[in-house]
Amino acid sequence: MNVIAFNGSPHNDGVVAKGISIMKGELEKEGIAVEVLHVGDKIIRGCMDCRGCRELKRCAISGDIVNEAFEKMQTADGVILGTPVYYGGVAGTFKSFLDRLFFPGPDMKFKVGATVVSLRRTGGISTFHQLNNYFNLSRMIITPGVYWDVIHGNNAEETLEDKEGLQIMEIQGQNMAWLIKTISAGKKEIPLPPPIIERVRTNFIH
Repeated sequence: MNVIAFNGSPHNDGVVAKGISIMKGELEKEGIAVEVLHVGDKIIRGCMDCRGCRELKRCAISGDIVNEAFEKMQTADGVILGTPVYYGGVAGTFKSFLDRLFFPGPDMKFKVGATVVSLRRTGGISTFHQLNNYFNLSRMIITPGVYWDVIHGNNAEETLEDKEGLQIMEIQGQNMAWLIKTISAGKKEIPLPPPIIERVRTNFIH
């Protein structure tokens, strides 16, 4: 079993990295491998809505990290999305990355998702919900926690003072490991729901 974690911060050793590392430690205690891919320090353009991914089954834009991440994600049992808060939402580069990563429709049904949101003071809950939208629309199962998956600090050193945030990350790592193992065991006894033959899509035009 394995998890892929995407760090959407431009800092590879910042608060998001700290949160991911705590979760990584808990997952590895349970024998689940974790690979961390740093995304926020890359140059990534946004989705062009060209719909080329519908035929290619991957993003039509090449030359960056998105399609590599797409392949890694589809072979993982779980995904961690981590971002700092920028103006009350997901950091811009990471938002561009996620739009292009999820829009081609990766096969993530009933896999496990978890988030790490870092901030100095506020905006964490709205960003947390924004990240979970990617999981929900991919039919993934969101890891339960004891509070919103938010950790405070302006740098990794300050984060050590957020005792509650550190514990939230630890518990989330434990819960994610349990959920991945539970789903894996359940598949042996209970088949997954049938695939959707054809999605119904309705546009509302006034």
